[in-house]
Amino acid sequence: MEIKGKVHEIGALQQVSETFKKRDLIIEYAENPTYPEYIKFEAIQDKTALFDVLKAGDEVEVSFNLRGRPWTNKEGVTTYFNSLVVWRLTQLSNTAAAATAPAYAAPADLNTPAGEEDDLPF
Repeated sequence: MEIKGKVHEIGALQQVSETFKKRDLIIEYAENPTYPEYIKFEAIQDKTALFDVLKAGDEVEVSFNLRGRPWTNKEGVTTYFNSLVVWRLTQLSNTAAAATAPAYAAPADLNTPAGEEDDLPF
């Protein structure tokens, strides 16, 4: 599954055990811009590094798997949990980099006087 949205928040790396780590990502999903949704994704193990290059405000496409599992408490009541596990992340735009990127002018030929055409084929 995939979804496009804007990075709202990037969680810190959580070392759950010696062999398991995870990290959260909150995406602002605005199918209806008046009422945006904030969707929590998680990355596990080596996929946690996918979030290292992100900043709040970046436009991204998140590819994820929908996972669900039951949990039964001591009283025997079963509750079900869902998680959205990221397996690929594509940066569509980087608003922070776009704002600081310098604008360059096209190169000008300083050897040709203004108004004079250059008829060289190369």
